[in-house]
Amino acid sequence: FLGTRDLHTQPLYTLEALTYHEGVPGHHLQTALAMELDIPAFRRTLSHSAFTEGWGLYSERLGKDMGFYQDPYSDFGRLTYETWRACRLVVDTGLHAFGWSRQKSIDFMVDNTALARDEVTAEIDRYITWPAQALSYKIGEIKIRALRKKAEKALGGKFDLRAFHDTIIGNGSLPIAILEEIVNDWISDQKKQ
Repeated sequence: FLGTRDLHTQPLYTLEALTYHEGVPGHHLQTALAMELDIPAFRRTLSHSAFTEGWGLYSERLGKDMGFYQDPYSDFGRLTYETWRACRLVVDTGLHAFGWSRQKSIDFMVDNTALARDEVTAEIDRYITWPAQALSYKIGEIKIRALRKKAEKALGGKFDLRAFHDTIIGNGSLPIAILEEIVNDWISDQKKQ
């Protein structure tokens, strides 16, 4: 979502990446499809963070893969988001495994991302109070990309990107280990056809 606090400080170059993440093909599409599934109600609204945020981050890159970014400026916005999510891996681990201070974490994010200091401070406070959630974006995206690469390699010319995406988001939000089993089963089924 686009936070409306200090809206004038939000850089416009990130707007397209944010739209792909939160809108289509991101969370809006994912959630709308989940709401239509014939699964228990709690599963239609349940969110596994690595799956949900991984799909959102994957969607930002999917916009690039499909040539949707309007100009290099907008793609720069995507890259700044990519850097921010990668820095989360370092900072969250630093805070919770290596005893980093709040200030060291803030300084690292300010030095290594395009985020404004007040935004970094709010982010760091979030990481402090919600260990590992910020990691889920990049970890989930890495897993979805790895599953795609595995499917492309296994299926060769039979690989269908749309069918792969249907498999990823067509069962609602899932733990990543279950998603991997579903993709493996899908690959096996596709090989038989």
